[in-house]
Amino acid sequence: MTLAEFVAPGGPWHSSRRARMKPSSRRTADHALARDILPAFGDVELAAIDPAAVLAWHDRVAARAPHGATRTLDVIRPICRYAMQLGLLASDPTRRVRRVPSRKVTRYLSRAEVARLHDALDAYRGRHGNDQADVIRLLLLTGCRLGEIAALRWDEVELDCDPPCLRLADSKTGPRTVWLGAEAIAVLETRPHGSAWVFPDRRDARRHRPKDLCAWTRIRAEAGIDDCRIHDLRHTYASHALMAGVPLPVVSRLLGHSDIRMTMRYAHVCDSETQAAADRIGAALGAVVERA
Repeated sequence: MTLAEFVAPGGPWHSSRRARMKPSSRRTADHALARDILPAFGDVELAAIDPAAVLAWHDRVAARAPHGATRTLDVIRPICRYAMQLGLLASDPTRRVRRVPSRKVTRYLSRAEVARLHDALDAYRGRHGNDQADVIRLLLLTGCRLGEIAALRWDEVELDCDPPCLRLADSKTGPRTVWLGAEAIAVLETRPHGSAWVFPDRRDARRHRPKDLCAWTRIRAEAGIDDCRIHDLRHTYASHALMAGVPLPVVSRLLGHSDIRMTMRYAHVCDSETQAAADRIGAALGAVVERA
């Protein structure tokens, strides 16, 4: 059996493993298979997949798109291991492949940068319309991922409940609730209701808008934050929550992390606050010793 036959509709992996995936995971797997995996190994029999060829292939993918290489590895590796469980592979041909190290979270916007970003969004909204500006502002105000806001449906928005929230049916970690502050509510209240989507595609309201935000380059340049990626808005939300004293488990829940260790990546931003707290504690204890 070739790899293509193994993952095709009616094949063992498609019928068993893919059928259990949530919709967003299916889309990720289908994209990785169509773009990178099947063109390289689709016609190869499972038992003939060469570990050295897999390693060289992954290096090529990583050279083009480091983060994409990690997502692709996360697709092909479970496929191979399931084939091993069925006795179709003697060993895992991906065993020598190492994940591409992720970029450390070091970029988040300061208070001054956040203020400049809001000003740039207001200016863009006045000149070019509100769609992209509203998407970007909601990313900053909710900590959501771009795909979650771009594909947001009105039936997932609950502004009249207490407290107001988004009940996302399909996030990266499955269904989750996103609690809304007054600023995020204000953005949503200005959105038209002529489609099932909060941000419909301008050419076809039956679809949500694409994730491409062509305005982001211009907006961040006007705000003086050229090195800020769109995903850094999520980092900013998490970092400012921690600096405001929100406990780490609460921030983890706000971000929809399945493991609190994922949220720990943001803990470094509190180093200055931790040092200041240590100084205050030391001064207080020192005063007690002096009085004694």
